[in-house]
Amino acid sequence: MGTVSKSDIIRDTAEKTGTSAAAAKEIVEAFLGLVSERAEAGETVSLIGFGRFSVKDRPARVGRNPATGAPVDIPASRKLTFKPSKKAA
Repeated sequence: MGTVSKSDIIRDTAEKTGTSAAAAKEIVEAFLGLVSERAEAGETVSLIGFGRFSVKDRPARVGRNPATGAPVDIPASRKLTFKPSKKAA
């Protein structure tokens, strides 16, 4: 198994839809932008048969520097998560 890049997705989208690479790039980037915007706004983006994108809040915590063992404060953050649907898995 290899890694599929965004440019691979754009090329394959252009081939499957019979559009130009520029049009496919615009569509793919618009889709990714919409998923990011909606998730950042606190909405869950659900694509039936594919999966769900959502943002999870991660609380602040104390970690450890593996080299010295010294405590390190890790600030709270938000993380985009994806959960594949059972059909896609």
